[in-house]
Amino acid sequence: MSATRSLHARIALLLVLLLGSVSAGFSVAGWYYARLTAGGAFDALLSAGAAQISENTYQQGGVVTVDLPVSVLAGLSVEDSAAYKVVDWRGVVVAGAADLDAAVTPEALGNGMLSNGPVLRDATWRGQPVRAAVTARRLSGGWVTVTLAQTLNARTALARDIAARAVVAVLVLDGLALVITLVAVKRVLAPLSAVQRVLRERDPRDLSPLAVEAPPEIGALVGAINDFMARLEGRIALMQRLIGDAAHQLRTPLAALASQVDLLTVERDAARREAQMARVAARTEQLGHLVGQLFNHAMVTHRAGVAMLEPVDLVLLTRRVMLDVPPAARMLEMSLDAPEEPVMIQGDAISLREAIGNVVGNALRHGARSRLEVRVLRDAAGCRVEVLDDGPGIPPAQWARVREPFHGRDDGQPGAGLGLAIADEVVRAHGGELQFSAHSHEGFAVILRFPQAG
Repeated sequence: MSATRSLHARIALLLVLLLGSVSAGFSVAGWYYARLTAGGAFDALLSAGAAQISENTYQQGGVVTVDLPVSVLAGLSVEDSAAYKVVDWRGVVVAGAADLDAAVTPEALGNGMLSNGPVLRDATWRGQPVRAAVTARRLSGGWVTVTLAQTLNARTALARDIAARAVVAVLVLDGLALVITLVAVKRVLAPLSAVQRVLRERDPRDLSPLAVEAPPEIGALVGAINDFMARLEGRIALMQRLIGDAAHQLRTPLAALASQVDLLTVERDAARREAQMARVAARTEQLGHLVGQLFNHAMVTHRAGVAMLEPVDLVLLTRRVMLDVPPAARMLEMSLDAPEEPVMIQGDAISLREAIGNVVGNALRHGARSRLEVRVLRDAAGCRVEVLDDGPGIPPAQWARVREPFHGRDDGQPGAGLGLAIADEVVRAHGGELQFSAHSHEGFAVILRFPQAG
């Protein structure tokens, strides 16, 4: 049998997968928001720097002069390269790096792009990606455009730092959640350990219900165990009773057979020897019949509540039983009265055939004198199989006793008293009832009544 993971291992694996997925999602989201945060911070610096440069740009005569704030470039150049450019209304670069281009024209800036502050653009400067802030100022001669750009090293480093802190926090929280959950699960499953301990310490012969306090979820498991042990106890008791009954019933005929065989070995008279041989043969036949019924009883008892029920045609089943009647019994007047269409019930075909066969066999051995009639009927109440014979029948005072296994016979005829007991057990297992009826004009009838198929 292949090993399976424990509940703790399964829960731990599930939590690792779940928390891992959540952590991955939070990590991606953390990196995204870290980039937004870092980008927003540096964009604000760029916008402020571009605004300061713009405020320090003047026109003296026809010349544009820039009084560059040194602190602006110094603050942006700690970890990055920074550059600026000032272009007058003629398109002449009056200060800064001429090769810095953010692709924003003064006319566009003057048409409302500056309504929310400097315009921010991604650009490239000397082969490096940069972030640029572009603003403009109107002087007497026209619009002057100011561009301030910075490479992305510092903002990328800040984004990584923010994201790393967020990921570490998520992982710490996930680890705490995993530990706390596993500890909680262990405490929740503690009643299962109590059930396991009680079962291990219990005597194998003790099938009494478990007395373990448990929450409702585990209490259902304890209840299922108790139900199973109750059924097992019933099965064991039934098997023990069958074994005891078989031992008791076989002991007497075996002892009698052994005695007759012993007498046969010392008998010298031919006539008496032949008579003893006949008694041995008769006793052997009775013993074989008894053993067969014991096995049938055990089989029927075992199948009750175990065999899967399926649609069974009582007409076809009864017809097969009648075909199995021994040739010696066919000297009687026998008949089968059944409808042409099937009479279906939900049942176990093997047990049902055994029950009908036992009732028919019981009627042939102990009831019928010259006539045996079997009927299969169906009405609003259900279905039934009636076995009628012209014998004396069973007195009503004994109708309850003949349903019991190994009941004694009052007429002195041999028999184990199992035929009707087997039939009664099978019919009750199918939700029906074994009945008896004495008709003065028809004879005695044993009726196997079954509920209508659903």
